[in-house]
Amino acid sequence: MIIGISIAAPVGPIGLLCVRRTLTQGRTAGMISGLGAATADAIYGCIAGFGLTFISSILISQQKNLRLIGGAFLCYLGIRTFLSKPAVQAVMVKGSSLIGDYISTFFLTLTNPMTILSFTAIFAGLGLVGAGGNYTSASVLVLGVFIGSSSWWLILSGSVSLFRKKFTLTGMQIVNRISGIIITGFGLFALISLIR
Repeated sequence: MIIGISIAAPVGPIGLLCVRRTLTQGRTAGMISGLGAATADAIYGCIAGFGLTFISSILISQQKNLRLIGGAFLCYLGIRTFLSKPAVQAVMVKGSSLIGDYISTFFLTLTNPMTILSFTAIFAGLGLVGAGGNYTSASVLVLGVFIGSSSWWLILSGSVSLFRKKFTLTGMQIVNRISGIIITGFGLFALISLIR
């Protein structure tokens, strides 16, 4: 669980996205967005925990393409966030909107090759890579990662939702502008890193 929390907790584009969705759409949208990221973390945890070197090698070899796709999507999302106008009332979250929230954070987390490298480094450092054929231990480890990551996102969206009513339209406009600039910045950083 600690590994899951430590991978999810650093502030990045996914964290900003969850915070913004919690403020604009409510706690449920923030939680569902976080669960998308936690699911991707669990997949990468499986790859590292079960020692699926074939898959991790493919992902690492394709990190430029993943960075290109993820960076472009972050730029799109950042610009869209920057230009969005805050709603006068809280948005009624629909099932299709929640599915979109889940899929977008799942996709963004999955296209970040640094996530698999982080998991591999942490698991290797703790001597957990490959689990030595012990699939029960690897399964418990991956479940712990998912629970830890999910817990972080639930705590974050729950905490942010406490302050939701204190935000005025002007405050939400500022949140949209700042979030949009930062998310676009992460996207541009990913794209610029391809040039190096």
